[in-house]
Amino acid sequence: MNMNRNRIDSLYSALQGAPRLLLEVELKPLQGHRFQPTGFPDLGPARYTAPDGTPMLLVESPQSVANRMELACWDAAAEDLIAELRGLPYIKILDRDGKHLSNSLLEAHRINSEYIMQNASRRESEKSFREEFSAEIGYQREGRVDWVRFERGLLRYDPNSLLHGCFLEEIGGRLRIPRVLSGFIEAAGVGVAESGGVKNNIVQPELTGGAGNVPYSRTEFTAQRIVAYFNLDLAQLRCFSIPESAKQLLLALALFKIRRFLATGLRLRTACDLEPVEEPRVTRPADGVSLPTEGELLQECRRLIDLIRSEDATRSGPEKLFVDPPVTELIWAKEERVRR
Repeated sequence: MNMNRNRIDSLYSALQGAPRLLLEVELKPLQGHRFQPTGFPDLGPARYTAPDGTPMLLVESPQSVANRMELACWDAAAEDLIAELRGLPYIKILDRDGKHLSNSLLEAHRINSEYIMQNASRRESEKSFREEFSAEIGYQREGRVDWVRFERGLLRYDPNSLLHGCFLEEIGGRLRIPRVLSGFIEAAGVGVAESGGVKNNIVQPELTGGAGNVPYSRTEFTAQRIVAYFNLDLAQLRCFSIPESAKQLLLALALFKIRRFLATGLRLRTACDLEPVEEPRVTRPADGVSLPTEGELLQECRRLIDLIRSEDATRSGPEKLFVDPPVTELIWAKEERVRR
């Protein structure tokens, strides 16, 4: 325990004053040499050339890596946070029968999900959650944004919206938080690996229009090097108007998500299953930073969640850092939904 505590304390000390924590991890295909990159409509694979002429390929986009890191905290079978992180606030979306539809951890726009900010309210409330949250952060369409109340409001209901960013255009176009944590995967020295196959119809192979046997081509890639990059914006994190314990929680949670993603989340597609070939390298700050293990970071998250909860017991109303209970349940009124 003391060894774990010393490593965590050393991390906090080493990062004091650093504007960014940058990490790199070299990856390789789990089997063979080929892999399938992310693709985009009307574009396909994102290929480009580095300044030195090296052929490059985007394997996974920042948007996708953000989604995958958020899933590091989620237990799909239990439809809840993993056990060690329970007590961390998030918003659960229910239908009128109380069935779990989605939540702010899984929604693409997090707390600004249309299922949270459009015609959703607490079961016992006459106000929509959008109205409730707007009042809580003191938002006015004319006048300055109270960033302290806004950031504390996000922390209270969904700390992950502080970590992964959000844009509350459902309330006001000025309410933006850029990502504190971001990442992407790219490949260098790429080559094309063409192959193909046949979709078989064993009953009527000669049917036309795509119903019979259909041959198809397939494009995969090889690479001299595949690297995952992660960027933790420490300067932005320090600027949040939240207590130090909450900032430490966001830092530990961000690093845990990176560790968990690298350990269990690298099966990006059927034909893209990767694994690390090394420990994550800290490239900035250059000296003195040792990354704790996944278990140590999860233990630190648990400690800080419990600490904030215990401190909240002495606070009242909007002074509480976390909403109580931690899971805010909203009923989404589907049939009443009106697009503006």
